[in-house]
Amino acid sequence: MIGQLNGSILEKQPPIVLLEVYGVGYEINMPMTCFYKLPELNNQVTIFTHFVIRKDIQLLFGFTSKDERVLFRELIKVNGVGPKLGLSILSSISADQFIKLIENEEVNTLMKLPGIGKKTAKHLIIELKDVFKNIYNNLTKGDLVSNTVNSTIFSSITNVEAEAIAALIALGYKSQEAKNMIIKLNKSKENSCEMLIKTALRNIV
Repeated sequence: MIGQLNGSILEKQPPIVLLEVYGVGYEINMPMTCFYKLPELNNQVTIFTHFVIRKDIQLLFGFTSKDERVLFRELIKVNGVGPKLGLSILSSISADQFIKLIENEEVNTLMKLPGIGKKTAKHLIIELKDVFKNIYNNLTKGDLVSNTVNSTIFSSITNVEAEAIAALIALGYKSQEAKNMIIKLNKSKENSCEMLIKTALRNIV
């Protein structure tokens, strides 16, 4: 299993970072809450990873702390939650906020997260509440690949906005939902793809 990588950042295309380690480029899927913490291109970074192997695909998921990786691993143990949904959850809300939602049993707020219906929200609360009580008292607080998209979804928007929408779709949002999240922002204050995504995700809860 690949548990940790240290290397230089070659590309950042939310939610994927391309990390060069001794001449090999690793594509790593990261929650946006971790992605925001990455340094600029060509800088060195250590990423704690979770390696998923399936019959048809191999995926690396990365985190900026071991605690965030532990939370991800607990999430994907929950019935109905796979790695992609776990990535979406941790992209939409900080680890600290998510734990509070579980502790307070806030089903309706959990249902605002992409891919989570009422049944899954209840599963999360039932299966994680006691886990959090036992092992997450000191969890580090967080900051709050491309799917095929109908080309019309990107009409009348900038390249940066289109990139942000594509990233949201990769995180599990529907095309029109992702577009609506971006176009309603005051984009005069948001001049980068990462900032658009961060603001859009912050507004959902």
